[in-house]
Amino acid sequence: MPTSGRRMLLRAGVLVALAVAGAARAQPARTVRVIVGFPAGGGTDAIARLLAEHLKDELGAPVIVENRPGAGGQLAAQALKAAAPDGTTFFLSHDHTISILPLVVKTPGFDPARDFVPVAGFASFVNAFAVSGATPAASLAEYVAWVKTNGGGKGAVGIPAPASTPEFLVKVLGERYRLDLVPAPYRGSAPMIGDMLGNQIAAGVGSVPDLIEQHRAGKLRVVAVLGGARQPALPDVPTLAELGIPGFDDLPYYGVFAPAGTPAAAIDTFSAALRKTLDQRSMRARLTAMGLAVEFMPATQLARRERAYAQSWARIIKASGFQPQ
Repeated sequence: MPTSGRRMLLRAGVLVALAVAGAARAQPARTVRVIVGFPAGGGTDAIARLLAEHLKDELGAPVIVENRPGAGGQLAAQALKAAAPDGTTFFLSHDHTISILPLVVKTPGFDPARDFVPVAGFASFVNAFAVSGATPAASLAEYVAWVKTNGGGKGAVGIPAPASTPEFLVKVLGERYRLDLVPAPYRGSAPMIGDMLGNQIAAGVGSVPDLIEQHRAGKLRVVAVLGGARQPALPDVPTLAELGIPGFDDLPYYGVFAPAGTPAAAIDTFSAALRKTLDQRSMRARLTAMGLAVEFMPATQLARRERAYAQSWARIIKASGFQPQ
């Protein structure tokens, strides 16, 4: 072959190689999907969207939040189980779906130990008892007195999901104060709080991140928090233990999980991105203001936390006489 022909082929080969490399660089990074088991507008959704906004920079890929509300996160967990374990789908959840729901539902449609792998934990939080703005009570004792006077000892208390920590708390409070308190389940905290703001229900139990903004605005009042200590975001609100109601000291947690079989490299990448996000002072401040105690937990620590929390609640549920439904 003449020299000129060889040169033309060589140039053509180089151009093809450059085009292929350019096309590879032009391919957008695969979108990362973070599933949330509660409606938009609630505390868990707000946390997920805040983290997603920063995770996209650390991951170098779009991060979207996908709401799959219903059954206390059960539908979202089932969606995670069905997702391809390719490192693009994660589940941001608190304790209820992962640790408690499998204990109270006969056929949840997923087994956390078999179907999921922990990625990282990032915070703990507490639940709280709140009353609507139309309720004159400014404390738990005043709420109890109000129910006895105005409701004949009967009252409905909103809960974000059935067979959850809030439901067990409502039952304990009813027994403690000899009230006929009925848990009224919602599909997440957002619709429950909506009814509280509309004075459709006088009280509700939800997480501090769900309730704190409306409390600060004076539209509802948090009158007691769970956990072993008062919350920095609510320093004037007593704990249940202070009010003589022990047994709710274990702090629930927030964590991220992936479908079983997800490559370890993908899990490590997401975990590292989450850790860098939490290391940002402004991010920690915003999460703290939402009522969270920021605490990064690598996968192994999150797995231990989940098992311990499930074991603790297994004892509480058994002692309550509750039967899985």
